[in-house]
Amino acid sequence: MTSARPPIRVLLADDHTLVRRGVRLILDSEPDLMVVAEAGDGAEAVAAARTTEADLAVLDVAMPRMTGLQAARELSRRLPELRILILTMYDNEQYFFEALKAGACGYVLKSVADRDLVEACRAAVRDEPFIYPGAERALVRSYLDRLHGGGGLPDRPITEREEEILKLVAEGHTSKEIGELLFISAKTVERHRANLLQKLGVRDRLELTRYAIRAGLIEP
Repeated sequence: MTSARPPIRVLLADDHTLVRRGVRLILDSEPDLMVVAEAGDGAEAVAAARTTEADLAVLDVAMPRMTGLQAARELSRRLPELRILILTMYDNEQYFFEALKAGACGYVLKSVADRDLVEACRAAVRDEPFIYPGAERALVRSYLDRLHGGGGLPDRPITEREEEILKLVAEGHTSKEIGELLFISAKTVERHRANLLQKLGVRDRLELTRYAIRAGLIEP
């Protein structure tokens, strides 16, 4: 008689403790799923993934310091074997495509997590994509738009490093604090900040913050 397969080890990241607790209850109630680590933001998730043997990371989109999408990009580079799911309250076509580009294999809405999340976790570990109900329409619409427009998806206007700095600036961190978080000098932070102002055509931190909210990097 063969022994049962070990449970899928899950790293769970969400900045809301109550949400994490609820999601953990959903996952831990399944015999083949087990939450082995939790994180309160994207940076913690990246650090935890490096010290915890996890098969799957479930990441919220909107988190302090580093968003779920930023964390997904970092984890995809550092730990290509780790499967990634994005868990979000946003039924947003742009986030959906950004999640796929970041290396996620699924996108689950919090509003129906009790219905979809377990299935999405199992699909992710089988290396199968999970598309939330309604996303099919977004995929078809995007394909038709590209077909008629003769091009691909628009490029992001700023680099990944600039996006990291934009988020931290919008959260109120000083250049010194950002430098310490990202292991770069304050002078380098200031240079990136000046580039952001020029690229985005804005004048000050207030306008940078407004852009960060529109881009989904921070919550209003």
